[in-house]
Amino acid sequence: MNLRQIEVFRAVMLAGSITDAARLLHVSQPGISRMLSHIELQLGLQLFERGRGRLRPTPEAQALYEEVESVYRGVRGIETRAQALRDGTGLRLRVLCSPSAGLELVPRALQALSQRFPSAQLYMETLRAREMVGQLVHHEADIAICTLPVTHPLLTAQTLGHWTMGCVFPADHAFAQRRTVRMADLLREPLIAFSEDTPQGQLMRKAAEKAGQVPASRIEVRSGQAACALVASGAGVALVDDLTARAWQNAQLGWRPIAAAPTQPVLAVRHGAMPASSLSEACVALVQELLEMKTGASTRLSAPAKQISE
Repeated sequence: MNLRQIEVFRAVMLAGSITDAARLLHVSQPGISRMLSHIELQLGLQLFERGRGRLRPTPEAQALYEEVESVYRGVRGIETRAQALRDGTGLRLRVLCSPSAGLELVPRALQALSQRFPSAQLYMETLRAREMVGQLVHHEADIAICTLPVTHPLLTAQTLGHWTMGCVFPADHAFAQRRTVRMADLLREPLIAFSEDTPQGQLMRKAAEKAGQVPASRIEVRSGQAACALVASGAGVALVDDLTARAWQNAQLGWRPIAAAPTQPVLAVRHGAMPASSLSEACVALVQELLEMKTGASTRLSAPAKQISE
């Protein structure tokens, strides 16, 4: 018996007549009658005694019904489990992210994801790009939101949006009156420097070489968060990625985008051989949506520094 035959047989057993079984299944009476006859012929058993519009189940039908109920409960269990999976119950998502994406972008996406899938288990860890590879390759993480390229033959990357460089400065700095800041302007300020192997360090080195100047910097960092903390303490200004700058926006700090700064992609990186779960796809869509909102917000950068985040 296939599932449709099981459904018809069960409906007849419950309803006691072909008319009521047809009403229960929202089908025609002749269709139920033909299906029932086919089931008896296929099984080689008489399942019902017919008379006066009613069907009386035979002992064979009663014994078969016990097995059918067991199968039906199993099918219902599958449907219930599928619905639970659609709701995120029992699902787990392990997300890695770059430090800058882990300040605001990914946390906001996971907060929205937790509301949409309240029964799902979510895990987040911030790592450098090269440290993400091992976890993704060995299936220790499901997805990485990365702000630098990750290359490995087993991994695939999807561009979700872009980030660029911004200047962080004390809220009362003259830069607050501008829409953008030029690299040449930064070279004349006390600067929090970045090491040469960072995107900030490379961009500043090229600008200094082009201008024939040496940046006035006495403090060097590797982290945009550390740079923002130093700027907040009055140590100077800093060139940081706009994801970090926006996350640090407060009454002490202002920021502006760097004029003509190159853009870099924000990537969703995952194992190429593993299909994405519905939870993973929803997370990626949320990150992409937040990045699009960030891009739209950049049109309001002419406002005073304390209003940028509005």
